[in-house]
Amino acid sequence: MLTITAVIRTKPGHEETMRQALLTVAENVAKNEPDTKGFFISQDSSDPCIFTTYERFTDQTAMDQHNNSNTVASFFSIAEPILDGEVILHTCNEVSAKN
Repeated sequence: MLTITAVIRTKPGHEETMRQALLTVAENVAKNEPDTKGFFISQDSSDPCIFTTYERFTDQTAMDQHNNSNTVASFFSIAEPILDGEVILHTCNEVSAKN
């Protein structure tokens, strides 16, 4: 299983816009990406400007399909103007998971 962990910081006052943009991606994943086995979104409880995603893919093809989708492109068109710094991405091979 391949994974991506993303740490996303939005500018203050844009938390709801970021939240909704991420939820739109999650909705698309649920409907259209059967080989994306998990797409989790979290919002920091002490700093609501920080979001994280944890994404699980069966293989590189599934990851590429997700990353190159129109929905992800649309997300970044919304997110880029309200980002507070760079998105931190970690692409990894999953070692262990509890289902």
